[in-house]
Amino acid sequence: MSTSAARHARARRRPAPRPRRRDRHDHLLLVTHHYEPETGAPQRRWGALVPRLVGAGFRVTVLAPPPHYPAGVLDPEHAHLRPGLVQRGRHGERILRVRYREHSSSLVSRTADHVVAAAHSVVLGWRHLRARAHRPTVVVGTVPGIPSMFAAWALARLFRARFVVEMRDAWPDLIRPAGVVADGSGRRARSAVVALAHRAIVRLQTRSDLVVTTTETFAGVVESRGAPNVGVVRNGTAFTDRLADKVDDEVDALPDDDAHRLGPDRPLRAVYVGTIGRSQGLEVVVEAAAALAARGVPLEVHLAGAGADIPHLKALASTLGAPVTFLGRVPHTDVPALYAWADTVLVSLRDWEPFQWTVPSKLYETMATRRHVTACLAGEAAELVLSLEAGDVVPPGDVEALAALWAGFVAAGSVPEIGPAAQEWVALNADDDALAARYVELLDGLRR
Repeated sequence: MSTSAARHARARRRPAPRPRRRDRHDHLLLVTHHYEPETGAPQRRWGALVPRLVGAGFRVTVLAPPPHYPAGVLDPEHAHLRPGLVQRGRHGERILRVRYREHSSSLVSRTADHVVAAAHSVVLGWRHLRARAHRPTVVVGTVPGIPSMFAAWALARLFRARFVVEMRDAWPDLIRPAGVVADGSGRRARSAVVALAHRAIVRLQTRSDLVVTTTETFAGVVESRGAPNVGVVRNGTAFTDRLADKVDDEVDALPDDDAHRLGPDRPLRAVYVGTIGRSQGLEVVVEAAAALAARGVPLEVHLAGAGADIPHLKALASTLGAPVTFLGRVPHTDVPALYAWADTVLVSLRDWEPFQWTVPSKLYETMATRRHVTACLAGEAAELVLSLEAGDVVPPGDVEALAALWAGFVAAGSVPEIGPAAQEWVALNADDDALAARYVELLDGLRR
């Protein structure tokens, strides 16, 4: 086992943050583009952290647009959450709803929405929090979207507050492969914009009082660029023992013939649950499924979730005749049944170097269930899967490798069983109480 893998395997539980007497200086302002009642990885992260920060004695204020993700328009179920509304959140936090721009699935349209929300965050934040009694002393800007961190920096300067940058993904390095500035007048202009954006984001990271990353690998990258204070708070998962128990119950309820060996009468079943966007690179799944079907290998693939890449993937599956079913968005209550149905659960990212420094939050959830993981991943995430024996890893984007792996399962008649190591690691390292305790520790360090 490598040194890095051994570090991942070592687990130490941190105590939950203890409530303590705090003064008016313990006021945290969060600037984010994604917040409850929306659902998604960023929303879930702060939905878990905020109540624990409040419980630890922090006053928390949130600047966020009304729920309009992923459709780009205001969620009809929450039409009362209009821009300008000041509300009390369910955890006791104060939420200021900022303006947004209705958008399509195009990158330019979504970026314009991020810019509008960030600009209004500065205006609304100053309007409501400039009185001395309301001023925050810590301002956190969380990415995505990127403009949120610039709004947080401006507010931190206005309020003379500590500035915290939270990097959930490997920005700015994802700018180029993700095509964030792909639209332009020419290659030279696009390159100039990419370089400018890269320098601006790195400058904010190095000028911040604290950078929070979700992986050890990216923390090292940020430190190498001169950031003076970097901490790691991994993504968490609420789906630990409870989800595993629900999945086990669903497995017990399956028909007896589901336990038959894989073969002509019992196809291999694979499921993906999560965002279906460009970053996930799920073309590899569609193409591998089509290749196996052409060879007569019995296979069923279900893709559950929403995202901008669905029309493209549906067209590709239709053209290739791939045995792939698109389920759309599914409620959390249906996820255990999907995991139980599947022989293997997919976790996938594109073959972009910055993704070697990230770990998808979905991986933690899957490992918590003790279901076999088919990981189309590289870097730290792949190392976790291998070191904890949570499943099998194939290089991102490698259609032949994925097809060969799944064909091997069918030839063997089963998918390898998974031991308890991955589930135990998640319980220790992705537990919400432990992660919140780490966040409180980092924030308290800013006062020294």
